[in-house]
Amino acid sequence: MKQRGAWKTDAPLWDKLKPLARQNRHESTEAESLLWERLRGRRAGGFRFRRQHSIGRYIVDFYCAEKDLVVEVDGPIHEHNQEEDASRQAFLESLGLRVIRFTNDEVMGDIEAVARRIVAAL
Repeated sequence: MKQRGAWKTDAPLWDKLKPLARQNRHESTEAESLLWERLRGRRAGGFRFRRQHSIGRYIVDFYCAEKDLVVEVDGPIHEHNQEEDASRQAFLESLGLRVIRFTNDEVMGDIEAVARRIVAAL
């Protein structure tokens, strides 16, 4: 359900996802932590991002409600979950969200280029 430019997860599902989202925030990958330093505090084009935000039954890595933009950082496990990732992306796009993805290697190898691509997408 969309409210004031932000996607919200229904309360019963959120009660189940909230502990997982909190755990993901506390146990971020190195790439996610590095990217969060570039996104937090409106550092990306002046837009606010949320980290580990639930949308429907999914928890996305980063979400900008103002621009309906989801940013995902894919680690090695995503090489084996391509079908699940495609289904997840199709669901998010069906809600009118844009999804951009980066690999851990892209984030770790050239954070400046990643940040520029995100700002361009905004």
